[in-house]
Amino acid sequence: MSVETVARRYAVALADVVANTKDADVVKNELKSWEEMMSSNSNLSGAFSNPAIAHANKEKVLESLIGKTKPTKATANFLRVLLRNGRLTNLAEINKTFGKVLEERAGFVSAKIVSARPLSDKEKKDLQSNVESLTGKKVSLNFDIDQNIIGGVITTIGSTVYDGSVKTKLENLKKQLVNG
Repeated sequence: MSVETVARRYAVALADVVANTKDADVVKNELKSWEEMMSSNSNLSGAFSNPAIAHANKEKVLESLIGKTKPTKATANFLRVLLRNGRLTNLAEINKTFGKVLEERAGFVSAKIVSARPLSDKEKKDLQSNVESLTGKKVSLNFDIDQNIIGGVITTIGSTVYDGSVKTKLENLKKQLVNG
């Protein structure tokens, strides 16, 4: 099973748990802190991923960290479930997916816009409006610049890519001319 599939399952389950509470953002931030703690401490992440270390010892370490950081009950229980199922090392991907699930449930969608040059405020507003009408949802846009695309924009919404770059149009034209 892929990490993305696993992350989606855990993220959806956690979102279901915190959906009727006001803790969703708190849990997301706490998990982000845990993610940073795990990634910044190779000994800690190594201990949780090492099959030679007894599960009981991993539980003691986790409980000690929970005692020191004092997360919400939902976060603490979720971390325990991840450890029990051997998924604590997938926390970064799970947390990223959890954020996306929360956005989806709130009627938001994230999109990435890549352009060859910085866009004006009007262009950004126009793109926002176009993507919102395309998806039927409120959109959170992230902008990036890649001068290699020459002109136009590449819009990524989830796993769908809308490539309106000049570079791609030129490559397609070249293929048409070569192939007749």
